Amino acid sequence: MTDFTNEYCMHTATCGQLRLANVGAEVTLTGWAWHTRDHGGLIFCDLRDRAGYTQVVVDPDCVSPEEFAAAEHFAREDVLQITGTVRARGEGMVNPNMVTGEIEVLASAVKVLNKSVTPPFSIEDGIETDETTRMKWRYLDLRRPEMYANIKLRHVVAQALRKALNERDFVEVETPILANSTPEGARDYIVPSRPNPGKFYALPQSPQQFKQMLMCGGIERYYQIARCFRDEDLRADRQPEFTQVDVEMSFVQGDDVINLMEDVMKEVLEAAGVEHEFPLPRMQYSEAMSRYGCDRPDTRFGMELVDLTDIVRGCGFGVFAKAVEAGGVVKAINCRGAGDWSRGEVEKMAEVAAENGAKGMAWIAFTSDGSEKSPIIKFFEEETYAQLKAATDAQPGDLLLFAADKPATVAAVLSALRLAMAEKLNVPRPGHNLLWVVNFPMFKYDEDEGKYAAEHHPFTHVLDEDLDKIEDAPLECGSYSYDIVMDGFELGGGSIRIHNAEEQKRVLRRCGVSEEDIDAKFGHLIRALELGAPPHGGIALGLDRLVMLLAGKQSIRDVIAFPKTSSASDPMTGAPNAVTARQLKEVSLRTL
Repeated sequence: MTDFTNEYCMHTATCGQLRLANVGAEVTLTGWAWHTRDHGGLIFCDLRDRAGYTQVVVDPDCVSPEEFAAAEHFAREDVLQITGTVRARGEGMVNPNMVTGEIEVLASAVKVLNKSVTPPFSIEDGIETDETTRMKWRYLDLRRPEMYANIKLRHVVAQALRKALNERDFVEVETPILANSTPEGARDYIVPSRPNPGKFYALPQSPQQFKQMLMCGGIERYYQIARCFRDEDLRADRQPEFTQVDVEMSFVQGDDVINLMEDVMKEVLEAAGVEHEFPLPRMQYSEAMSRYGCDRPDTRFGMELVDLTDIVRGCGFGVFAKAVEAGGVVKAINCRGAGDWSRGEVEKMAEVAAENGAKGMAWIAFTSDGSEKSPIIKFFEEETYAQLKAATDAQPGDLLLFAADKPATVAAVLSALRLAMAEKLNVPRPGHNLLWVVNFPMFKYDEDEGKYAAEHHPFTHVLDEDLDKIEDAPLECGSYSYDIVMDGFELGGGSIRIHNAEEQKRVLRRCGVSEEDIDAKFGHLIRALELGAPPHGGIALGLDRLVMLLAGKQSIRDVIAFPKTSSASDPMTGAPNAVTARQLKEVSLRTL
């Protein structure tokens, strides 16, 4: 018999543990009643715990009348303790869908530890209950096997990360949750300070400045599985509070951080049961934007952007010709398998294009019977049209979607259309694909704010050869930066940091930070850089996003124990909620 030593608990075996080799063993199980059936005076109950299910049989000849009466009234989610003997199931009674399906436990003692009212939804996989209901009753949702598997996977990944970093001489250090507000990035969550009326803490969007100061403090190799907070509009892969794996190293160059993280990720993926080839490919930022229209490309499928700018320059189709004349570009994607779509179906994709900045969407359909449909074909000369077809490798059954505008708009439009069409066409995207996107530009121009901003963040080191361009040609500045991308999601971003105080002040000024704010918001960092800061760099990985992708889920809410909704609220606890007038007075606040 297998040794079922389970210390510090009320059972001797789990509900997913017993097999034919254990027949004859006396065991005690604990768990929740799942399915209960009365078969001719025998009570059958599938008992469930986090490890699985075991069928329990309650025979009136083997238990007391009181215990059998209790078994007759088992309800779903009653909490039970069953003691009994493991026996093989009878002929024809084996359940191949359960790992314990060849055995059952004949009860000799039955104890109801707690009764349950009828649950609001069934505690099993594949339920169609809406997400808000699941979140309101999250503790019930967590009992479902697939949810427990997600949480367990998160634990496995976190422990693998810790193990890999510990073995490489990293030190885990906690950084403050109550910190100062900075003018960069998303909106801060602010916390009033009772001892300092009128002043506020900010919850950290990232431990960025603290980890850099740890490098100034000689820690050299730091990591933290850090809680971070951003007051921003939510999507399926974002939450107001999230967890990132924060890593920083001293005396390194970009390749050192990348090589370290590849070794770490190899161990993490192996722990999660995922095979992937290493080293990972590296793609220049400019190449990613050119081929996929975004800096986090899903490279598991093609449908890449094709540049037609030179081909359509001066062509008879005014939309294309004018876009090129104005300094824009014309690009297309070839959606194989959509050539027979109706015009109405094609025009629906124009809504996706419009949502991403397009003023319209041109298209050409090549039907499987060899005909060609489009309102724009008539505007092209024969030679131009032939070149266009050759450049896009257009074949019967293909649909070409075009965008003509500024390069950034074209990239955004076709990147969104590419993903939308892959979804519509059920394009296979098997397994996982990781890569690095490297050498991001240092600055971008924020049209809404009317100023320059950092593409990554303002603590990123500008390429040495571009340092003299910070003030006069910021958009020409490159940076020592790198993102790790997985299945079309940014899994993490990092860079070599600025370790020179003067460069840091120049970058902040170029981002529109006033001298007053440089001192008030970043003075602590500037002073640390002035006092012998070593060259350093690092990366932050999104733990929630990594586990979501490994679990094959579409939302990070499925891999967080207690997530928030898209409105940043918690249906289970009612947060956020109102506080009393006394609480507000204590922190010198009042509501409008």
